[in-house]
Amino acid sequence: MHTSRSSSVQQARKLLADRLRELRRLAELTGPVLALRCGWHKSKVSRIENAITAPSEQDIRDWCRACDAGEQAEDLVASLRSVEGMFVEWRRMERSGLKRAQEAVLPLFERTERFRAYSPGIVPGLLQTRDYTTAILRATQKRRVQVDDVEAAVQVRMNRQRIIHDSYRTFAFLIEEAVLLSGIGGLEVAAGQLGHLIDIASRANTSLGIIPFNTARTSMQVEGFWIFDNAQANVELVSGYLTITQPSEVAMYANRYRDLSSDAVYGKAARALITKAMNALA
Repeated sequence: MHTSRSSSVQQARKLLADRLRELRRLAELTGPVLALRCGWHKSKVSRIENAITAPSEQDIRDWCRACDAGEQAEDLVASLRSVEGMFVEWRRMERSGLKRAQEAVLPLFERTERFRAYSPGIVPGLLQTRDYTTAILRATQKRRVQVDDVEAAVQVRMNRQRIIHDSYRTFAFLIEEAVLLSGIGGLEVAAGQLGHLIDIASRANTSLGIIPFNTARTSMQVEGFWIFDNAQANVELVSGYLTITQPSEVAMYANRYRDLSSDAVYGKAARALITKAMNALA
């Protein structure tokens, strides 16, 4: 499964465009007549209806007024805002520092009871030690954030980890074996992180699966993602943060998580891989 900014956001834009087209047809207006009523170039209606050009909030209000459907304008404007909020560029999210970006997801974590996460490159945040988190966020800050509030951001993430002690929540994590060998933060930090994984995986409400290098895979690696209950999936892309709430797309991630989990090892076999990685650091 390949997911990019466009695959989810563009689909949502098309759904909005389809709703606008339906309004025009119900009003028995042609595209050129609608454009004339709105004071637009005649091609603008076609571009919006084909999801080539995203409408502005004022465009939607003008469209609804021209179709004598003003009562639907605010609902459609809300849909537009939802589409625009699906993808947030890192530079926008982290403009005032990493602490605020960490705080922004707290409400989502606090209301979720079932967590599923797949990570091909790093240890998932809820399983990170303080030193590992510091190494990750320090590297992020140096790469793309001007404000240096790493220590405060680390504390927010550490505070967030308290939820893993809540017995009514369940946590399922999948990582690639390469995550164990990444050496993030140096040998001492990596060794501490691996030891923490062994400890955390023994919790009754937590499952840790590791996909070995030498497994006969049935599902290939994809971008890292989180699933929160069955309500939302989040994907961290190179350019930004993608939020998916459309049920059919959330289900796609749930299905991919299920497929990936069938390639993973758990329990004693997973601990053996972690121990092997720890020995490799010695």
